[in-house]
Amino acid sequence: MDGFTYWIVACLAAFTVGLGKGGVPVVTAMAVPIMSLKMSPVLAAGLLLPVFIMADMFGLYAYRKTFNARVLKIMMVAMPFGVFIGYMTSASVPETMVTLVIGLIGAIFALSMILRKPVSQEPQEARLKPGLFWGVITGFTSFVSHSGGPPYQVYTLPLRMDKITFAGTVVIAFAYINIIKLIPYYALGQLSLDNMRVAILMLIPAVCG
Repeated sequence: MDGFTYWIVACLAAFTVGLGKGGVPVVTAMAVPIMSLKMSPVLAAGLLLPVFIMADMFGLYAYRKTFNARVLKIMMVAMPFGVFIGYMTSASVPETMVTLVIGLIGAIFALSMILRKPVSQEPQEARLKPGLFWGVITGFTSFVSHSGGPPYQVYTLPLRMDKITFAGTVVIAFAYINIIKLIPYYALGQLSLDNMRVAILMLIPAVCG
């Protein structure tokens, strides 16, 4: 994991992580595909997880007083189930299939954002059943490729939260799920001391983002 091109790709991926933690929607979904240009997507996901967690610390401090408690309660119950599904299926899914899934996730949600109808201006209630469904999908896509943002937004954008509350809620929700992902990522051998050293260097462009 060296070379000029590698570090350009790594810094760009880390920068997108920082942008997402700062409140720019969806952009963090680009991080794993960008890193996959130089390594396997499985390794890329493991390498980026410490970067996400360290960036979460800055986001949690910035938005510690602004969040939607009901949305968090619903999503925090559902998202770990999606992570568990991802973990249980990862051992039996070949790397080429993981690459295909990551590509499909990106393509589907990019198309959905382009083609979907404008969100109603009337705030909607944070309903339990849709929240549980999209929470599981969010946990699964977050586990596979750190791209839980698009399905999370399918549920939360219609709620019409103000921008600061929306940003604070998403930061807390994904800080929570990223901590949970440490356990299965470690069990799958995707975390190592080398990853941590690289992640510390990648934190600089992440904080800039």
